[in-house]
Amino acid sequence: MNKSENNKLYSSGFCTSCGTMHSLEAGSAVRYCHELMEKLDKTGRIDFILPKTEADPAFSTDYLSGKARGQMFGVMVYLDSEKRKCTARAFSGQYNGRWEVPGWVSPVINASEFYEITQATERKIKSIGRELKQLPTGSQEYKSLADNRKRLSQDLMRKIHAIYRLRNFKGTTSPMPDIIHGQKGIPTGTGDCCAPKLLNFAAVNGFTPLGIAEFYYGKENKSETKLHKHFYPSCTDKCGLILGFMLCGLDAK
Repeated sequence: MNKSENNKLYSSGFCTSCGTMHSLEAGSAVRYCHELMEKLDKTGRIDFILPKTEADPAFSTDYLSGKARGQMFGVMVYLDSEKRKCTARAFSGQYNGRWEVPGWVSPVINASEFYEITQATERKIKSIGRELKQLPTGSQEYKSLADNRKRLSQDLMRKIHAIYRLRNFKGTTSPMPDIIHGQKGIPTGTGDCCAPKLLNFAAVNGFTPLGIAEFYYGKENKSETKLHKHFYPSCTDKCGLILGFMLCGLDAK
């Protein structure tokens, strides 16, 4: 990747609080991404910091070539509290149904809190789904159950979004719905991409990001807009809504 292409890789968003478009370029994070790709190729798993005897089959990279297809991975170069240059890595969303993997930054949310909120309601939603399959689609009972399922789903999403508490480099913490106001809705998966995970990790720990780069690893997505080992900037539809807030204050560090 040449310097011109490198400069197109950035994490960015508009901050409604200060009225500024904030961005962070990839910089040397690209080199560390290539090293991460080689590590994934060589080990065939993402829990590679563990001995082979302790490897979890759920973290095999075979998962990325199956029905689930590939996934985004990211590396952040940062200065720690003692001004030492370090790196951190993240994967987008969950990996094979898991939020936490040894050697990777945690999600923005508390995973235990997420499961506590979602499990009971998801069981209800699935139960209603099974009932709907047994009913005529035009019946009043079908409509009533379908409306109830929709209300449960919407209420669950509001509860989930509320536990996304984002931190920026001014030291401000805000629930995600307070950041994304004036929008029709919050897209599913907002806050789960690599850049938000990495920036939140840095802000919470008082670290200073120097660059973030993200790449796709595994089977191409269905629309073929993401290809194996290709680099991409942060997404606009989800990350663009929150990265402005999350990057605010970094320029002053």
